[in-house]
Order: sequence, then structure tokens, then C-alpha cells
Amino acid sequence: MIATTAVFAGLMSGLGASTATADPIVESKALLANPVSADGSKIVKAEIKDSRNIRLHVYSAAMDENVIIDVQRPADASEPRPTLYLLNGAGGGEDDASWVARSEALDFLKDKNVNVIQPIGGKWSYYTDWIKDDPTLGRNKWTTFFTEELPPLVDGALGTNGVNAIAGLSTSGTTVLALPIAKPGLYKAAAAYSGCAQTSDPVGSEFVKLTVETWGGGDTENMWGPQGSEGWVKNDPYVNAEGLRGLELYISTGTGIPGEHDVLNGEYALPGAYGLANQVLIGGVIEAGTNYCTHNLQTRLNELGIPATFNFRPTGTHSWGYWNDEFPRSWPVLAKGLGL
Repeated sequence: MIATTAVFAGLMSGLGASTATADPIVESKALLANPVSADGSKIVKAEIKDSRNIRLHVYSAAMDENVIIDVQRPADASEPRPTLYLLNGAGGGEDDASWVARSEALDFLKDKNVNVIQPIGGKWSYYTDWIKDDPTLGRNKWTTFFTEELPPLVDGALGTNGVNAIAGLSTSGTTVLALPIAKPGLYKAAAAYSGCAQTSDPVGSEFVKLTVETWGGGDTENMWGPQGSEGWVKNDPYVNAEGLRGLELYISTGTGIPGEHDVLNGEYALPGAYGLANQVLIGGVIEAGTNYCTHNLQTRLNELGIPATFNFRPTGTHSWGYWNDEFPRSWPVLAKGLGL
């Protein structure tokens, strides 16, 4: 096995916690192991940012590039803890529309005994495996990365207990339902906020094309082939919902009707009158669509006898104020799956 190169930067004096809760990685200034995935993926650099946060630079063999992974360590890292993979939306966390910039989720998790894993990258890709490289969006093999390459690196380097959950919003609200289907047993729980579980029907396909093509400049034929083809069906969590059996599930959406966070210059509103109009009009239409998809998913899961927790809010647009509210509401479901 090729040894991983671990370069640590940004160390601060006095980072160690009390003896009972000290993080062995921070104390030793070294990852607990230097694992290499089966295809040669590995951690090429690690930066200890402070007593709780580490940035990993992970080489993905499938994509032949390095991916940034931000890690928030458990409140007590003195023994192996579970892992929550927290996915950003369409921008992949490369913009300011991220859990870190627009929510209090990381603060909420500070006293929880869980490793929080946030990938930075993959904008407009739906975090899926593309069948071809795209001239604009490059090579995307995110299903492979999340299911085959990254988990053994995280588990070995951070000393986790191997129990995983996953949560995501908007486009990633589709992804976090697709990944457990793609890799049965990898995750024990999933939370999807304002996502559309359908990808192969006309409504769901338009959501995908809006994200990938209109906003991202990519070509969905490079992602899954012609619209309606096998790739679109294979990656449709609604069609393949049987694969969600056994997971703890939390799924939420608003209706698109303006709600408490849709106010001029509100804390979670886009700034100014133009920003609010954008949030109410465009965000309202998108959330009305996710509401349609989510009701369909509830019907599908009921038909299959698969239990899930749904939260259908009577108002709310496709915006951060509501996702910030939803994360702590979903935590009991995620925590149950994580064994916390």
C-alpha cells in the first residue's frame, strides 16, 4: 500500500481538549491511518484547521483530481464515532450557498458525537456518475467517489465506527436518496430537504435539465444519455424506491407559497427587492415542484410499505431559511440511524 502524504498546516497552540475528550488526531498532528481505496484513491494532504476542523485533500482515481473534504470532528473523539455526510446543493459548496455560509447546521452539530463530512466541489453535477466527460463540467464520477473511494479513506484516517448517514438539500436532496440505493448498506439514514426524487419522468427530467444545462452549462446527454433513456431511470430514486427499505428517512418540502423567511432583507432572504422577488417567484416555482415530487414519493413509499418521516410545510420557498429550520428537525431521524 502506498503511504499517504499528510501535510498539516494552520496549527494553533493549545488545541488539545481535556484528557477525556482529546482528539487523537489533533494531539498527534497525524491522521490515524493512511488508507488507500481499492482503485488507488487516497488522502494526499490534510490540514488541521483548529481543535475541531480538518480539511482533507482526497485524490479521486475515478475523476483523476483532488477533492476537498471538510471535516468537523465529534465533540468527544476519544473513541470511534459515526459519520454524517452533509451535501451542499447545486453549487457543490463552491459558492456561498452552502451549509457553512448560510446555515447553523455545523454549530448545531458541535456538541454531537459525529464526524461531519462536507465535500467541496462537483457543482451542477447532481453528484452522480456521468457516462461521458463534459466540455464544461469535466469528469464527474461522484457516485463512485461517495460509495467506493471516500468511505474507506474517512473510516481509516479518522477512526470512525463505520456507521454512516447522509443529508442534502435541493439537487442533493435527490442524490442522498440515490446513493443508498446505489450502495446498499452503506448508509443507515438519509435526510432530503426540498429535493425531487423523480428524475426520469417529464417533471423530474426538467428539474435535472434546469440545473445541469440552464444553470451549469453542461449537457445532460453526457450525464445519463438521451432524456428518458436507461441512465435516467437507473438513477431515479422514485422508480427504485425499494432500495430505500431499512433506512431511517426524513423528507421535507415547502409548497412555494411565501412564508416567514420570504421577507424583504430578512436574515435568510436574498438581499434587496430584486433578491426577494427572485426568491419568491423562482424559488416559489421550484419549491412547488419539489412539493409535487415529494408527495409522489410519499405515495410510492406507502405503497411499498417503507416507513419514512415526511414534513410538508404549508408555506416556504426554495431557500436557506427553511433548510436551516429543517436540519435540526431531521436530527432525531438521522441520530437514530447513526446510533446516537
